[in-house]
Amino acid sequence: MSLPWLNITDPFPSPLDTNDPDPEVPGLIAISTDISSDQLKRAYRQGIFPWYSESQPILWWSPNPRMVLKPADFKVSRSFKKDIKSALLDQAWDIRVDNDFHATILACAKQSRHGQNGTWITHAIMHAYGDLHQQGLAHSVEVFFEEQRVGGLYCVNLGRVVFGESMFSMRPNASKLALAALCSWAINNQIKLIDCQQETEHLTSMGGSPINRPDFIEHLNQQCDAEKPIWSFDKNILSYWLN
Repeated sequence: MSLPWLNITDPFPSPLDTNDPDPEVPGLIAISTDISSDQLKRAYRQGIFPWYSESQPILWWSPNPRMVLKPADFKVSRSFKKDIKSALLDQAWDIRVDNDFHATILACAKQSRHGQNGTWITHAIMHAYGDLHQQGLAHSVEVFFEEQRVGGLYCVNLGRVVFGESMFSMRPNASKLALAALCSWAINNQIKLIDCQQETEHLTSMGGSPINRPDFIEHLNQQCDAEKPIWSFDKNILSYWLN
């Protein structure tokens, strides 16, 4: 079976098909030349996400197994607990939600990553996720030190599911503070898992674990239409990890 090329309004193939279209590239289920916020909304509901390089067409993925982070499983080491205490006590540190989504996604695009040349966060990606942000479906969690943005992440939220996208850090553990804040907020709002897409050692070290694709998609079917929580919190939400 060959990989389908999609127009911007074409439906995605079902990730629950027994076999991936190209067995040599597991998880890759479709290709397109364009990307839009409407496509992204349909894709996320089916457990599909885009990931590609600047020189490639848009590649749509649904890996099996799927890497997720259950917020309550987020690992807080003794040393990181000290970082949390310091951030809570020091007025120079702050965490803000949706302060500047564009600046956050741009910082993620510029973040150098081991083993990667360039970035998958292209201008088309920034535009599509910017549209989702305007619709209240994409959010940024931003960490500030002395009024400078030093870390953060952006994600998508449908119902009671959060889809993590990318992080950046300009100071040690700054992005981890953003993730810790997101996890404690998710716990407070009965969000059972954060999608992390693909398995990595770094995600495993923070508490992430793989689940099979059918279980992940079943979770989406149950939770994506639930009532969406309010995105509003500050650094004090980190105190959850000190209890």
